Parts: sequence; structure tokens; C-alpha cells
Amino acid sequence: MMGGVNGAPDYIQTMNLGYLTPSANGGKVGATVTDSTKQGGIVAAYYLGTLIGCLVGGWIGDKLGRKKTIWIGALWILVGAPLQAAAQNVAWMVMARIITGVGTGHLNVIVPVWSAETSGHLSRGFFIALEFTLNIFGVVVAYWLEYGLSFIGDGNTQIRWRFPIAFQLVPLIGLVFATYFMPESPRWLMKAGRHDEARALLGRLRSEDGEVNDVALAEYYEIDQTIRMDGGEEPSYMKMFFSPCGKLHLSRRILQEWGGIAAITVYQPVIFGLAGFDASKAGWVSGVNTITYMFSTLICVFTLDRIGRRMTLFWGGAVQAFALIMAGVFVHLLTVHPEKTAQYGGAATFMVFLYTATFGASWLTVPWIYPAEIWPVNARAKGNAMGVVGWSIGNGWCTLLVPVMFAKIKENALYIFGCANILAIVVVYLFYPETANIDFLFMSDSPLVWHAEASHARLKGELDAIVEAKTHTVHKENYSDEKAL
Repeated sequence: MMGGVNGAPDYIQTMNLGYLTPSANGGKVGATVTDSTKQGGIVAAYYLGTLIGCLVGGWIGDKLGRKKTIWIGALWILVGAPLQAAAQNVAWMVMARIITGVGTGHLNVIVPVWSAETSGHLSRGFFIALEFTLNIFGVVVAYWLEYGLSFIGDGNTQIRWRFPIAFQLVPLIGLVFATYFMPESPRWLMKAGRHDEARALLGRLRSEDGEVNDVALAEYYEIDQTIRMDGGEEPSYMKMFFSPCGKLHLSRRILQEWGGIAAITVYQPVIFGLAGFDASKAGWVSGVNTITYMFSTLICVFTLDRIGRRMTLFWGGAVQAFALIMAGVFVHLLTVHPEKTAQYGGAATFMVFLYTATFGASWLTVPWIYPAEIWPVNARAKGNAMGVVGWSIGNGWCTLLVPVMFAKIKENALYIFGCANILAIVVVYLFYPETANIDFLFMSDSPLVWHAEASHARLKGELDAIVEAKTHTVHKENYSDEKAL
């Protein structure tokens, strides 16, 4: 959303970020940003809110349940979004963005966890990836809404940036209404001691007729035994932070944002401007890029559960590094050979499109599903909060520095993001084990992949034996009852 807001002349004037450029021959009024640090600070304030909100939401999510946490987060946004839309100065806007960010932090923590816990083991990646397809659809709607409103009058209107901010309330209200009719997480119900509800819910989720079948029964006993192995005590954030899992979640999410997506999403018109496009063309090319971004997420929908989390991160990081470095090369060649704008500008644009599509098909989804799969049930929402803390730090840091980077070092910023993707591949190889259809990785004392996988193999064998024994006992009791009748 802020990608379009940042380019609105009235917003730049209201927030005192720069000066207006008069329209020529009946064209649009333009604007030049002179205080890029302030501009980045306004964007980054949102992520201070998400950092606070995710920690609070993680605690609430493990105490009160997944659905109630969604409603509490929505309430924060219902307060913050109208305040943003009505902002008259920087202080007002910053505070409103922090409030909205607190609500978003709640949602970012709990929605992936809730989705993962209600999905089956083999379809978990599918549903969360589909969730992000719809998420990016919202980005597409927001961007093209802002682009369309830029044609009202001479482009220097308040509705150009105030209405898109307020419009986010429409899907939010839809979320609150729809959530009321959806089930609570069966894993949270088990953790809260509501075993009968959890068992009945698993029957509805895992069978065609809504009855508790063998699949639902086996999952019920697996969850029960997993909770027993986890222990009843909920770990504190401090204890979780100093665990191998906590540190890794922070680093992964920071790397995700420093892989370049925050820069591309918020400042892509600036990047396409570096590639030689005027403001109008850079605007609609950015819009087309968001559509490509949305459709690319469908690749992850159908591949994530097939090739696994690690392989998705490996191929995504490699292609992203190549695309960003080559985009920087072509923009540099354009500055050296301005007469070849069409060739080098087009090549740089293609590389940005390639990067965005690759991110949507790989790194967008995995860092969100990973915490929901690797943390124990008694700390799953808090565990996901650790990841959102890293996401908030990475996004806030990145959005604060990116406008300054593009202003000072221009295309060289793309090389930095490219190198961050190469570093990410190494980190994933060493520290991030495969989590598709896997539990107990959090129980390993070592952060290294091979130690975590060995720990999982041992504990998984113990769990399977216990679940099989309990399921067999239930079948034997049912058979005895039927025989007696």
C-alpha cells in the first residue's frame, strides 16, 4: 500500500517530505522527495508496531486461542487504519501506523499457525501457500487502486492516498465475520484440555461424513502424545530467544527481508525509474509486476509439499541472487550507455520481474510456515512471534534505509540484496532442516541440520510406536463391545 502512497504529491506535501513539481501541458503534478530518511521512518514505524503486536499476540494466542487473537488484532487495525487515513502530520501518521502495526502483528503471528494446525500434514504447505496467493491479491488490489486514483484531477488529490489506506477496513471486516464461522485449532483445544471438542473437530476435518475415523483418531493420539512430550510448562520469550530455534527464526526472517523484497515492493517505481522509465510508465510497470508476483505464488501452492521447504529456499535464493545482481549490472550499463535505454532498461526490468516472481514462488511462504511446524504446541504462537520479530526488524530496518540507499548508491543497493540471498543459501544449508511432515526438530540441542534430523528420527520412531499401540487398543475395545452386543 505504501508504495503508491509514497508517490502521491499531496501526501508528500502534507508530511513535508519534499516539494511539488507543477504539471506541464495539462499533465499530472509531480513531487520530489528531499527528506528520504523521514519518508523511510514513516514506513518503518509500522514495523515497530508489528514487533510489539507479534509478542503480545503470541502470548494471547497460546492463552486464549487462535480465533480470539485474530479478533483482538482486527480491533487494533479498526482503530489504526482510520487514524492513518485522516493523518495531518508526521507525528499523527507515525502513531497511527504503529497502532495498525500492532494489530497486523497479532494477525501475522496467529493466522499461519491457525492454518497449519487445522490442515492435514500432507496439505499444510498447500493451504498456507494459497493463503499468500490471496495475500498478494490484496497487494495487487491496493496498488492498482492507488494507480487508478492518481488520474483524478491533476494527481494532486487527498483521495489518491487517503482512500486506499481506509479501504483496508473492507477485507478486515470480512475476515472478522468469516472467522466467527470457522473452527478453532484442534491442537490448541487439546492443549487447553478440551479433548472432546478437539476429537470431534478432527472428525469433521479429516473425514467425509464428519465422524471420527482412523485418520482422525491417529492424529488425536499423536497430538496428545506430542503435548505430553513437550511438557505442560509454557516457555518464556527470554528462554525461547536463547534457544537455537529462537535465534534461527530471527535470522531467517531478517534475511528474508534483506533479500530485497521490501525494497522491490515499496520502492519499485524508484527502481524502474533507475531503469530509465518516466514516472507514469514506472507506475504501471510496477502494477504489472505485482500481478506477476501474485500468480507466481501459485507455483509454491503446488510444489511446496512435493519438493519440501529446504529445496524451495535453495532454488529461490539462487535465482533471486542472480536476478538482483544482473538488474544492478544492467542499470549501471544504462548509466554508461544512455543511448541504449530500450535494451538495458528492458533487461533490468525483466530481472526485477524474475526476482519478484521467484520470491513469490519460494521465499514468500516458507519463512511463515516454518515456525508453525518446528515449535512445540505449548509455545507455537509464541514461537511464530519470534519469526515475526525478525520479520519486523528486517522490514523496519530495510524500509528505513532503502530510500537512503537508492538516493546515495543507486543501483549498487541491488548488489547488496543479491549478496544477502547468497548468504541466505549458506545459512539454510547449515541451520534449517526439512520440516515437511516432520515434528520434534525443536527438541534438538544443536542448531545444525544433521543433528536436528537425527533427533527427529529417534523421537518420531518413539511417537509412532505409542500412537500405533493406542489406536490398536481402541480398535480392540470397539471389537469387544461389538462382540458383546
